[in-house]
Amino acid sequence: MVQYLDNRFDASFTALSDATRRGILEQLGRSDASVTDLAGTFQMTLTGMKKHVDVLVRAGLVTTEKVGRVRTCRLGLSRLEEEIAWIERYRQLWAARFDALDTVIEDLKQQENAGGRNDGK
Repeated sequence: MVQYLDNRFDASFTALSDATRRGILEQLGRSDASVTDLAGTFQMTLTGMKKHVDVLVRAGLVTTEKVGRVRTCRLGLSRLEEEIAWIERYRQLWAARFDALDTVIEDLKQQENAGGRNDGK
């Protein structure tokens, strides 16, 4: 079995795989927010929200800063360029395969139509 040795995307894709974390990123895209505010917005416990924020921090998608008792979250430096490029390569691969499949289907339809006309003559 071949293993993909480069795990650089694991943290990003793990972070993005959860709807709550994607929602947190959308919220932080509008404005910075404290962990408490995020927990309220998503109707979660502080502990649950901290776990989500930690996953986003490990992926570089969010940074936090603690001032006094308030931990403020903001979007991190990761712009997901490498992840986008990786996904784009596979999108192109699948698009090419689907285009080839479309060609095969069209050829089969033409053969079927040509065969059907000959049978009627």
